[in-house]
Amino acid sequence: MGAWDAWVGRSEARDDQLTPALLTRFRAMIDSDDTSDIAPQGIHFCLCTPNAATGDLDRDGHPRRGGLMPPVPLPRRMWASSSIDFLSPILAGAAITRQSTVADIKEKTGASGALVFVTLDHLIHADGVAVVREEQTIVYRAASTDAPAPRPPDQPIDRSDWPWHRELIPGPPLLFRYSALTFNTHRIHYDLPYAIEEERYRGLVVHGPLIATLLLNLVTCEIGPNQLRHFAFRGAAPAFAGEPLHLVGRQSGDTITLAGLGGDSRLIMTADARL
Repeated sequence: MGAWDAWVGRSEARDDQLTPALLTRFRAMIDSDDTSDIAPQGIHFCLCTPNAATGDLDRDGHPRRGGLMPPVPLPRRMWASSSIDFLSPILAGAAITRQSTVADIKEKTGASGALVFVTLDHLIHADGVAVVREEQTIVYRAASTDAPAPRPPDQPIDRSDWPWHRELIPGPPLLFRYSALTFNTHRIHYDLPYAIEEERYRGLVVHGPLIATLLLNLVTCEIGPNQLRHFAFRGAAPAFAGEPLHLVGRQSGDTITLAGLGGDSRLIMTADARL
């Protein structure tokens, strides 16, 4: 029997509501002027969020492990990837339920040392109708003793294969707003000394699902809202506040290929989508 077999199959249910106020704030965060009652795809990241008491937070700002999440002893935690099926739009005011189940736990060894991948299956209903199915993978890593890598020089992005493009510089206010919307207290997103001195990043880290949300918004700007039935993303490298972030994409029939690139052209996130 594996070390984590007892955790596989654990599940929990959470309830929430997509209030008009939350929808308005989400749109303000992504600079959308849409006023319809149909929420943008990606709003589900802001629903059924963790609600641990402040006194129950660990040193990194995450809720202490246990309950649904296994007590992995590795200190660094990141959202590695998600595969999402959009089943039906979510309307403002809808009552939300999410059933989450630990689907798999795998131990691996990478260039940075020991890794543990925890895969969660989420099924979200709005007013009793299934609206989102998501497979989310979280990776736990060992502490780093390396000095933070210096910022590489910016260079022009080769856009010859990317007809869709948006450039932005995500700043602390954007990260703060997304942390507030998702009730995310992971300190790498707002505590600069902690991010640099403890987790050895060179700056505040842009949330992976925030980059995914911005890629979804790029799709909306190009072809319209709520057009996707499937969206999957995988983080390749961290993006940092105050540094350029290029959101790029291209469409071929019903398939859309997307990416997030740093100012130095390094790959930050890959994503694909289907209409």
